[in-house]
Amino acid sequence: MAEFKMPSLGADMAEGVLLGWLKKPGDAVRKGEIIAEVETDKGVIQVESFAAGTIDRLLVEPGTATPVGAPLAIIREDGGGGAKPAPAKPAVPPSARRPAADQGEKSDRMRRAIAASMEHSKREIPHYYVSETIDMKAAMDWLSEHNAALPVAERLIYGALLLKGVALALRDYPELNASWKDGRAVLFPSIHVGAAIALRPSGLVAPALKNADKQSLSELMLNFKGLVERAKSESLRASELSDATVTVTSLGERGAESAFAVIVPPQSAIVGFGRIIEKPWVVDGHVVARPLVTATLAGDHRVSDAHRGGLFLRAVSRLLRNPAAL
Repeated sequence: MAEFKMPSLGADMAEGVLLGWLKKPGDAVRKGEIIAEVETDKGVIQVESFAAGTIDRLLVEPGTATPVGAPLAIIREDGGGGAKPAPAKPAVPPSARRPAADQGEKSDRMRRAIAASMEHSKREIPHYYVSETIDMKAAMDWLSEHNAALPVAERLIYGALLLKGVALALRDYPELNASWKDGRAVLFPSIHVGAAIALRPSGLVAPALKNADKQSLSELMLNFKGLVERAKSESLRASELSDATVTVTSLGERGAESAFAVIVPPQSAIVGFGRIIEKPWVVDGHVVARPLVTATLAGDHRVSDAHRGGLFLRAVSRLLRNPAAL
């Protein structure tokens, strides 16, 4: 037997409210299949099973606030993953049946959750900060040429280059893809980049792009668009919100020149990009106008140091100045 438990989606999360079940006792379930919807301060989350088998018992009624780690159901691990499962969702999913929450109230809950996480981060994690100015001319020229041959729906945004550049640079600086746990640094085995997504009216989530260093730019773009759509429709999966190993935040065209962000626990690094600005830049001894972006890194000083952090940003810069290799 395996217990299906209320997941933890961050150091600040104490409980979640079970909205409803997508399975009933006797239904077969595959590993990774969505079986419940839970409401947290981060919104409505689809929770998948971490075991394959058959639903034996449902322990919690919809509408019940349940602490993180408490059992929600019992799954009989009898190889049921090979059987044909019941439909993944009922005709009307739980999130559609619940009364619509007041947007102001939801925003307040999310801001409180963000505040608790950031207070924990600044209190417990000794941050250091480094920055690097990156010449983006080669990247923007390559992007324009690449997109010119594609339909609009398949075109890349420059944010995809930033995500891939960070993911590839982490291969050479694995201490930034780590967590401080029980008095020592623990390296994550994979690179799952959390992509910060702003939600209206006032909120932020950073779901994970799994194995971002191994995805092509087109795959990364497609998966990022999927995350944005699910974030805005409140249909992110629990694993997408809990599996990120490092976070990237980009302020976009209307943002500030730089962003010195706060590390998201239990991660040990966060990379920020400001908006691209055309400024004077020296190239081969001549002052020319170039599109520049400021990249910043906030690192956990227990896990890495500013010297390695600076080298990491230089690696990101080299990658972005050679976009064809991303």
